[in-house]
Amino acid sequence: MTKPKPVPAAPGALEGYAARFDGLFTHLGQRRGFREYVTGLLAPRERNKTAAALAGAEPVAGSKSAAAQRVQYFLSESCWDPERVNARRLELLLAEAATAPHPDGALVIDDSGDRKDGRATAHVGRQWLGRLGKTDNGIVTVSTLWADERIYYPLHARPYTPAHHFARGKYDPAFRTKWRIAVELAGQAVAAGVAFRAVVADCAYGDLDDFRGELRQAGTGWVVAVRPKRGTWAYGPDAHTPRDAAARLRWSGPEKPGDWQPVQRRFRDGHTEMWWAAEASLGFWGPDRLTRLVVATTDPATLPDKATWYLATNLPRPGGPHDPVCGGDSPHPPAGLAEIVRLYGLRHWVEQGYKQIKDELGWADFQVRSDIAIRRHQSLVHCAFSFCWTTWFSDSTSDSAPPGPASDTELERGRSGPIPSTPLILTRLIGTQLAPHAARHPQLADPGHRAVTLVESLVHRAPTT
Repeated sequence: MTKPKPVPAAPGALEGYAARFDGLFTHLGQRRGFREYVTGLLAPRERNKTAAALAGAEPVAGSKSAAAQRVQYFLSESCWDPERVNARRLELLLAEAATAPHPDGALVIDDSGDRKDGRATAHVGRQWLGRLGKTDNGIVTVSTLWADERIYYPLHARPYTPAHHFARGKYDPAFRTKWRIAVELAGQAVAAGVAFRAVVADCAYGDLDDFRGELRQAGTGWVVAVRPKRGTWAYGPDAHTPRDAAARLRWSGPEKPGDWQPVQRRFRDGHTEMWWAAEASLGFWGPDRLTRLVVATTDPATLPDKATWYLATNLPRPGGPHDPVCGGDSPHPPAGLAEIVRLYGLRHWVEQGYKQIKDELGWADFQVRSDIAIRRHQSLVHCAFSFCWTTWFSDSTSDSAPPGPASDTELERGRSGPIPSTPLILTRLIGTQLAPHAARHPQLADPGHRAVTLVESLVHRAPTT
């Protein structure tokens, strides 16, 4: 067997990370392209990270340069499998004690949309783009994220393809709804050996009976939000919505909480917040049913919209008839109210910090049309993201102890202030100087230092869990 030709080394610590992917590429140009692409993604975001920007070439005129064309060819035409690259990335994360998932983490499911013009690009369609808060032409990607109180990273992602791309529309055998994609991605996480306590998702998924039912059938635990006005059949005097059910719970103040239990939440900046949680009953949901309805809020008297969670879960109540410790039939360990609140709090990683870093790493900056090229770009962004965590934990000044099970005394990620704007985060995370002659040989002077700085910024100024 011919020995692979040596490839120009990536700068700093990135070379050691990139070398672990070399076995997935058959040609020197592919191994070089991987290094150049990830290096470009980690560069400061002075403009959209198009092929020209990743190659360090001038805008517009530089798009025809050899360096930019080489990057574009690597993404669009070269023969390599993004699924294998992503699988290797996860292998590396699972092999390191500091980043390996444990059974007390959460598998967060979410989707995000980015605006894209035209009709020829794969997966493009007029659909709801949550980040823009409106319906527009764009691409929506469903993704899974593993998170605990200490670390979070993406697992899998798959673009959603609108029905008009298929010959038979929604009735085409190849068509997949977003919730179906989400269930399949959760199955991929399990197959990859990712341990987690429960799937966590917002009401866009939690309101769907089929989504919850598929997860239950797969033997997966879940904690999902439901809309406060989600209607349920009930007899006339009974509660018809989660908010109705919460309003029926007894509350006479902190000294006489009635049905409510205090749940103290602590944050990395040291401050604490007192929340209140209670078991509610709604239709076939209840404390001792297969599905529990848990309400968590800062004020049981008023149930403020922005500080109240209505959560459905199939994790059994401790001491209830489905508690396996007490001989119940649930395949999942019991979860108290504090545990339910903790798990759902982890979902906020995907809402703020994760999306900001995706933006800084150029998640939506690709200028390609094919499905394979889009998925390749996404897998490379995930590699750049994971490199940041790998470098953070390998840095001598970082605490590299493995993440342990969360407890009531652990600090949650802090809310000491608003998350810095994305340019500031990028500058602090990966903001060292570029090496000379960037247009011809785009390299970071020290991408490892930049990665450590970005993660440090997010750890100390991140959303709550």
